[in-house]
Amino acid sequence: MTTENTGRIAEGSQSVPAPVEAPPVSQELDLDASENYFNRELSQLQFNYRVLKQALDPAHPLINRLIFCCIFSSNMDEFFEIRVAGLRQQMKYGRETVGPDGMLPEQVLGEISRVAHEYITEQYDILNNVLIPEMERENIHFVRRREWTPAQAEWVRQYFEEEILPVVSPIGLDPSHPFPRLVNKSLNFIVELDGKDAFGRETGMAIVPAPRSLPRLVRLPDEVCDGGDNLVFLSSMIHAHADELFPGMEVKGCYQFRVTRNADLELEDDLEDLASALRGELLSRRFGDGVRLEVADNCPEELVQFLLTEFGLAERDLYKVHGPVNLTRLMAVGSLVDRPDLTYSGFSPAIPRQIRSKESMFDAIRKQPILLLHPYENFSPVVDLLRQAAKDPQVLAIRQTLYRTGADSEIVEALADAARRGKEVTAVIELR
Repeated sequence: MTTENTGRIAEGSQSVPAPVEAPPVSQELDLDASENYFNRELSQLQFNYRVLKQALDPAHPLINRLIFCCIFSSNMDEFFEIRVAGLRQQMKYGRETVGPDGMLPEQVLGEISRVAHEYITEQYDILNNVLIPEMERENIHFVRRREWTPAQAEWVRQYFEEEILPVVSPIGLDPSHPFPRLVNKSLNFIVELDGKDAFGRETGMAIVPAPRSLPRLVRLPDEVCDGGDNLVFLSSMIHAHADELFPGMEVKGCYQFRVTRNADLELEDDLEDLASALRGELLSRRFGDGVRLEVADNCPEELVQFLLTEFGLAERDLYKVHGPVNLTRLMAVGSLVDRPDLTYSGFSPAIPRQIRSKESMFDAIRKQPILLLHPYENFSPVVDLLRQAAKDPQVLAIRQTLYRTGADSEIVEALADAARRGKEVTAVIELR
């Protein structure tokens, strides 16, 4: 086997390049050698990083670039909830195994911490120094507390008293009120206090959980702004009015944090009632073991150490961030601002021409096979086929695999209709 020489031949020359011998064929790959394998978790991290890098690509519209930054956060949440939690479980119960890559769980966790800290630091750098400034140039403003005009501050005060104060329940920390159980990935605030509460107790600290019903980003009314789209963070509103949550006490500091918990489902293989087991697991996963602590980077060190101790976490599990602790909620920007020029235009999937004018799906597929390419082509022909099959007297049985389905599924409705009409219907549905 030879390859052509890539050197240039002078014009008019009749010489022929000498053949280059191909390198010898390597020995058969050793499938037991750890150097031939990538670590599964670290590979997943690298994929997530490629998603983050899309936020820097000017080929994407600006709001979609912000959404890529948010998707990275969502992916990282799941990575810690499942992948990191699984490694920690191995260590906790003494089930440590060496992977094909030759790494022990402890080694993998150490490398995950190093790489994840780099990626998350870069994520907040992209948000603060690239995306937000570009949005400012597009007249989309994230208005900070120090930038509020008197009119904006008054609107925020009223919003706090009417929408936030009635649903927020501060929890003072003292011997009779231990550290509360906080829901997985919920936004919370740790507050430094001075003085005595209404019962004469000196608590020193309190936790303020932010209800999930509250939006994390609120649009300021146009009448209190000078133009453009003006957005304010829920955390800024709570910071500005934290003293109203603790009458008679002085708020010395208020800092946001979030704990990510083990959310993996552990089910026995021989369960008789999978649905009941899932109900129990889904409830308990909200309060699984902590695997990551995110905290505002201005939080005092003694409070940070207090939180780490409460959640049973180490320094490598700590992520100090310069901005909101849950960037996933910034996806709301797309719905809060009316800027179609900064997002991808809508896309309408097409109906293949072979079935566009056909009333019967069966007539169409008798003539030729039809390949549907999703999402570029519409999914409705699949639903139409099932609906027609349910009503067709010549159809005796339908066998269907469903990867996932919602509570109000047209496909499930068609299958149920077929079953009611006396057809044999078998559906394999992924539950786990």
